[in-house]
Amino acid sequence: MADLIVHGGKPLSGTITPSGNKNSVLPILCASLLTDEKVTLLNVPNITDVEKLVGFFVDQGSRINWDRGGGRMDIEHEAFDAARLDGELPSGMRSSVLLFAPLLQRMKKLVVPANTKGCSLGIRELDPHLEILEKLGASVSHGAKLTLRLKGRFRGARHWPDYMSVTATENFVMAAALAEGESVIINAASEPHVQDLCTVLSGMGADIEGLGTSMITVRGVKRLKGGTYPINTDHHEVVTFLALGAITGGEVRVQHALPHHFDLINRSFAKLGVKVEYDGDTAFVRARQKLVVQQPFTTNLLPKIEAAPWPYFPVDLLPCLIALAVRAQGPVMFWNKVYEGGFTWMSELSKFGAHILVSDPHRITVFGAKPLRPAIVEAPYIIRAAVALYMVAASIEGKSVVKNADTIRRAHPDFVENLRTLGAQVEWK
Repeated sequence: MADLIVHGGKPLSGTITPSGNKNSVLPILCASLLTDEKVTLLNVPNITDVEKLVGFFVDQGSRINWDRGGGRMDIEHEAFDAARLDGELPSGMRSSVLLFAPLLQRMKKLVVPANTKGCSLGIRELDPHLEILEKLGASVSHGAKLTLRLKGRFRGARHWPDYMSVTATENFVMAAALAEGESVIINAASEPHVQDLCTVLSGMGADIEGLGTSMITVRGVKRLKGGTYPINTDHHEVVTFLALGAITGGEVRVQHALPHHFDLINRSFAKLGVKVEYDGDTAFVRARQKLVVQQPFTTNLLPKIEAAPWPYFPVDLLPCLIALAVRAQGPVMFWNKVYEGGFTWMSELSKFGAHILVSDPHRITVFGAKPLRPAIVEAPYIIRAAVALYMVAASIEGKSVVKNADTIRRAHPDFVENLRTLGAQVEWK
């Protein structure tokens, strides 16, 4: 585990080119199993989760040529040997569940340990994935091991899950792409990375309608082809660096910012006094913006930012705005409608002097603009919670330490290098 050593109190300014979207590249890598033809991906981020998936593919005989510096990856699964698989999927990454549908399509039988049930954010159930696979024709049995079987192809079906799940929607689309007949999922997730997966599958020959909506229709085809596909910019990284500029009082510009995804995100920034502007597709925050919580017209209610499945404000980005709220004048409520473990790290923020009231596992109120001091804090295994702790440390003059912060590398391949281009004094230790 690595610690971030932070010498804060200096405005961060400059221009950043964000990496490819972690949450897009992982399902797209899994979807590459659906063809034996060559798939080439561009703008692939050099992150640990991608490294684990690539290692898994190579262990089963796939040929992978990855230019880490250039971000290009060539993938060929023709030599993928199911007999090599010992039942262990890549560890330490929740997205291993995205292998279920493509592996089952390729192998017809999959036996894995029945222990992929949660993460630092709380319980993340397998049931939605198993329900989808069963609905599309797979058989599921479980005990000490989870056994999935498929005779022939998946079969088209209609499914309406309990809630919008990104990874369950992605498993549905991957299974339905090669199924017999038409499949429909109602209450589908519609996040940008779900849209990215559907776009790539469509390029491979899948017949998909409803991109970006809560109802996706997939008409199964007999085979998928290869091709070359770019990985879109990570909107999480765009927000992270805009927020870093705002919290330190600097001017940060982020290129290739996909402005069409940012209407609500920009309004949420504005609730904390931060104006996000655009020069073409480059997003930027100006220097020395005054962080003040904007009061709603209905003054007997607290200002609040609610996070839930897209098109709500993204849950994964809530920590970045919580860090901003610690510096902003006035109280604001944050409501995480997804994860019951999303606020477990508030005690670490309090070590800096932050005033935060935890109402329950899903709601907190931040009372900002309190005197802060450097601190040694412990990062949870939550990517942007670790980032948020760094953000607060960077805004405080003096030396702070964010311990065990290398979970950041799961999503930000060049985090420290990018920070240094902005003028930050920070290092891994």
